[in-house]
Amino acid sequence: MDFSLNQEQLAAQKMVRDYVAKEVIPVVGEWDRKQELNPATLPRMAELGILGISIPVRYGGQGFDYITLGLVCEELERGDTTSRVIMSVHFGLNSLSLLQWGTEEQKQKFLVPQARGEKYAAFGLTEPGAGSDVVNMTSTARRVGDKYILNGEKMWISLASKAHHFLVIAKTDPSAGHKGMTAFIVTSDMPGVTTGDIHGKLGVRAGSTGWINMENVEVPVENRLGEEGEGFKVAMGALDNGRYTVAAGAVGLIRACLEESTKYAKERKTGGKPIAEHQLIKQKLAYMTNWYESSRLLYLKAGWMKNEGVRNTRETGLAKWVATDFSVQAALEAVQIHGSYGFSDEYPVERYLRNSKGGVIYEGTSEIHQLMQADYVLGNRDDKPLRCELPAYDAEYWQAEPEAVR
Repeated sequence: MDFSLNQEQLAAQKMVRDYVAKEVIPVVGEWDRKQELNPATLPRMAELGILGISIPVRYGGQGFDYITLGLVCEELERGDTTSRVIMSVHFGLNSLSLLQWGTEEQKQKFLVPQARGEKYAAFGLTEPGAGSDVVNMTSTARRVGDKYILNGEKMWISLASKAHHFLVIAKTDPSAGHKGMTAFIVTSDMPGVTTGDIHGKLGVRAGSTGWINMENVEVPVENRLGEEGEGFKVAMGALDNGRYTVAAGAVGLIRACLEESTKYAKERKTGGKPIAEHQLIKQKLAYMTNWYESSRLLYLKAGWMKNEGVRNTRETGLAKWVATDFSVQAALEAVQIHGSYGFSDEYPVERYLRNSKGGVIYEGTSEIHQLMQADYVLGNRDDKPLRCELPAYDAEYWQAEPEAVR
């Protein structure tokens, strides 16, 4: 068992860490107060190759493995949750779904520009009345000849007003439950597609969150992802990948809380000595270290399983649940260590606490993940392979550059 990172992983980690330190952390407070996405964020992430970090080079990506994807998400959320959210929706939920389920034509048309950062992508599953209970969605897709007519509304969609491509799940057979759902690639310029932003959020204020409305949107049959009736499988596979990025990002948030708290505890004095010398402060820092190290091991295990091409729904769900729950606890302790200053946006821990709350809600609430893990223990869940698993990492294949995409 080897816990060391290879040179490629370390190089990608350092590149993103330097980017975050120089270009994210210095300005994120300003954009958080504005409740707007920094317009430089997406183009800059594209320029650095982050938006296609673990997509094969033949499809416009950088060819890194899935562990590297986790490391990148950890570093991004160390700076601000917004940047990691971009990776969760553009990359984890959308691009990896195209890699897993897409035809060669779909990959060339949609995945290549997404991996290169020429087009941005989002994921449309949640609706105003359907969150964890996705089977109760009301969006529909009716086939007419060589196209589908889509109607419905998706809510709480990150990058809704910024994305060019949406991976949308809708019901083609409302009477068939989860077997009546189908996945589609919808583009923002299709007639009948409208989007908007949501403001007044508790956290991730420097990000873009909104809604997608579809009114008689005509989607070509060739934009269907997978077969009709496989939408639930596509969605669950997407969530496996999205949850992995959320877990890794939450580890970065825990690290941010630990680093900021350690720095402050060494500087702040009470009774003539730094508060870092008080036992109860040491206890809080020790707990944060515990939460960071244990959560990090869980997401790295899930990343290793992804590299091996092994079904990892259980392990990824556990990593997401544990890391996001611990990130909330770490943020609470960070605010407590900072005292009155933790209650102010003069220090970033106030933002960490607000941002941490989203992680225990999206990509499956903590309660949903608790039920899932209990059902695994009780033998009530037996994850059968999807039609095709996320491809195992093969460095030779991932980094090859065929003439078709040079």
